[in-house]
Amino acid sequence: MSSEPSPFLPYGRQTITEADISAVVDVLRSPFLTQGPTVPAFEQAVANQVGARHGVAVNSATSALHIACLALGLGPGDRLWTSPITFVASANCGLYCGATVDFVDIEPATGLMSMAALQTKLEQAEGTGSLPTVVVPVHLAGSSCDMAAIGALAERYGFAVLEDASHAIGGRYQGEPVGNCCHSAITVFSFHPVKIITTGEGGLATTNHPLLAQRMAELRSHGIVREAERFERPAAGPWVYEQQQLGFNYRITDIQAALGLSQLQRLDEIVAERNRQLQHYRDLLADLPLQLLDVPEGVLSSVHLAVIRLQQATAGQHRQVFEGLRAAGIGVQLHYSPVHLQPYYRAMGFAEGQFPEAEGYARSAISLPLFPGLSSDEQKKASNTLFSLFT
Repeated sequence: MSSEPSPFLPYGRQTITEADISAVVDVLRSPFLTQGPTVPAFEQAVANQVGARHGVAVNSATSALHIACLALGLGPGDRLWTSPITFVASANCGLYCGATVDFVDIEPATGLMSMAALQTKLEQAEGTGSLPTVVVPVHLAGSSCDMAAIGALAERYGFAVLEDASHAIGGRYQGEPVGNCCHSAITVFSFHPVKIITTGEGGLATTNHPLLAQRMAELRSHGIVREAERFERPAAGPWVYEQQQLGFNYRITDIQAALGLSQLQRLDEIVAERNRQLQHYRDLLADLPLQLLDVPEGVLSSVHLAVIRLQQATAGQHRQVFEGLRAAGIGVQLHYSPVHLQPYYRAMGFAEGQFPEAEGYARSAISLPLFPGLSSDEQKKASNTLFSLFT
């Protein structure tokens, strides 16, 4: 029997089970609320899940992006490129390191970084001596970018690849898990409550490089080294530790890691349900003048978002549909406003017209509700509202 539609539907929300609660309570009753055994257990479990050698858990994906950039050696005089259609953290992480940030336009059908645009921009940058140090492809809505193509370009042009997979844990590219770093140096996941699985707040970086893992682990904890064999000076006793670089307090707690470990056990089930919901939207909305984002061939999306793009809509029509959905209790959102048009980035010299596909996307895109536990009746409420707005 279907449940009654909720009075207000958010675009996303967490799903917490009794097993999740029990896992957190077990840690609350343990000797370690933080810096205990649950964090490394979570790190190893995620690394095993995605087929990477190392995992470094932190308090947010933003923190993970920051320490990943630092571990890759990004600094003043360097360049980081990413997509304009992303949360600002994908670009800000470069600024945190003192690097210059630029963008690569998107493919309109998928919202992902355009390989043609990246190729062209790299050719131009090679000619002017302005190649990037780090490129951050963003797996928007849970679908992987074309990582084999990006990896080949990285070899050709000599940049490091940092995957922003904040939306994409549980997804697959060419049959392999997103996060295995086959075509990248580091991959970053987010565990914010609206993401695929949650730790409340949290992030994690995977890598196959021991030195990168070591650097990130130190950077998340003040730059401190505790292994005596790595000390720069002889240890006066077993209490000694050394701060060898400037780091941060980006640690995640055992409480959060326990929630993540519990949720990770349901990852495949959650991704399957999200894909079923996305297909249901495709069926419900097939007769409307809009298009759900395509999932590229060879990709299993984790479906963080169900993004529709209105066809041939003016800015006024886009706003009218958006506000009409909100007025009906459908908590839609735009993912995302182009980063280069944020005031902070405009002050750097970015302006309209530089990335036309990204700007067109933002004038037509709307994220519909999608999360585990969303009922068929609730999806029909969203689709019926859309039908009423188009008639």
